[in-house]
Amino acid sequence: MRERGVPGGSSPRRPAEPERAFVAVAHGSSDPRAAAAIGALVPLVARRAKERGLSAPELEIAYLGHAAPSVPQVMRTFGPDAQVRVLPLLLTAAYHSKTDIPRVLARAGTGGVNVTYGEPLGPHPLLLRALERRLPETALQNPAETGVVLAAAGSSDPEANATIARLAARWQAAAGWFAVRPAYASATGPTPAQAVTELRIAGARRVVVASYLLAPGLFADRIRDASLAAGAAAVSPALLPWPPAAGGGAAPEVADVLLDRYTEAGTRERAAA
Repeated sequence: MRERGVPGGSSPRRPAEPERAFVAVAHGSSDPRAAAAIGALVPLVARRAKERGLSAPELEIAYLGHAAPSVPQVMRTFGPDAQVRVLPLLLTAAYHSKTDIPRVLARAGTGGVNVTYGEPLGPHPLLLRALERRLPETALQNPAETGVVLAAAGSSDPEANATIARLAARWQAAAGWFAVRPAYASATGPTPAQAVTELRIAGARRVVVASYLLAPGLFADRIRDASLAAGAAAVSPALLPWPPAAGGGAAPEVADVLLDRYTEAGTRERAAA
């Protein structure tokens, strides 16, 4: 068990006070930019929690693979009877959030740790706000002339892909774009390049691509390169770009959504008690 308190761990918690923890589990990537971008979320969450007057433990990040620390490594640092809220740091509910993370948690050997498992980040209205802020001014000035491609990673789970399609329809209705088309970098179609081409043929004066990805990496690069080659006027960076200057830095909306999910998990935790 880690000793928490003053730096150096010399002031342990009172025995009567259960240890509280906040863990977000990301997919992980072999691209070092991804871990760096996700790591930048930790101080951002702390700052947004303070601004909102929320009491939350310091966010800790764990990865399913390709990066450290792993989920078992993080979970085994908590003592018996600790109250740990675990959230999937993912944009849609698919295999990783439904099956993979719960299975890894079950096998993590956490003993008496009390785990409350929360919801993935998306869908959430704040994420659409973050996507829209990353689009170029020309797109926002004349939305009726602008076609938007909502480009996600893609999943083998049809419901996860359907969630992206519903999000695209909601965005089109709310913002009045020429059209918003869902697209996927893997597993299903249309690809971002196909969606760009279809919107140009349909008569959109310009086509921009909103990258519905959490962090940079293979999919972000694939979406950007293929979309620009197909004639897109612009491609937004991931929601947590790296370096931070890209796209204006990490989207504060991501931190706010994560805090919303943390609060929701606490409500279920109290209801189950």
